[in-house]
Amino acid sequence: MKKILVLSDSHGDVEAMVRAAERESPDLILHLGDLCRDFDALRRRLPVTQAMQNVCGNCDGFTEVPDQRVLLVEGKRILMMHGHRYEVKLGYTRAMWAAREAEADILLCGHTHIPLNRELMGLRLMNPGSCQGSRGTYGVMELGAGEPCFRIEEIRAGS
Repeated sequence: MKKILVLSDSHGDVEAMVRAAERESPDLILHLGDLCRDFDALRRRLPVTQAMQNVCGNCDGFTEVPDQRVLLVEGKRILMMHGHRYEVKLGYTRAMWAAREAEADILLCGHTHIPLNRELMGLRLMNPGSCQGSRGTYGVMELGAGEPCFRIEEIRAGS
């Protein structure tokens, strides 16, 4: 099984991401945007061997980081995006169509700051919420042999 930590909308709270990474000890860390500089700071704080990927969000300004990526992890196609280009604050329909077009099994997006973990029409949709602040959240996926596991966790200050 591969354990994947899913972060989004850190908005400067690198410490919260470090706490989540230390708590979960993931094989892979995915950051769904807002802010790319937080992702870079997290990368500097973790071991060089830590596998990490990110996409940019609406608060990232000009960057060469793509706004979406398709990854293949343990036989599952994952579409990761921030979600702003698909107006996810109005609903996930357009993002889900993009996931279908990409032939994804899993859609990961942020932007709303509201955690969501649900299966819709054969597509797993996870929004880890915002990892910023004392009530921040993050997502964890475990993929590999056996049934995939998806969960949302709270980041509590000091834990």
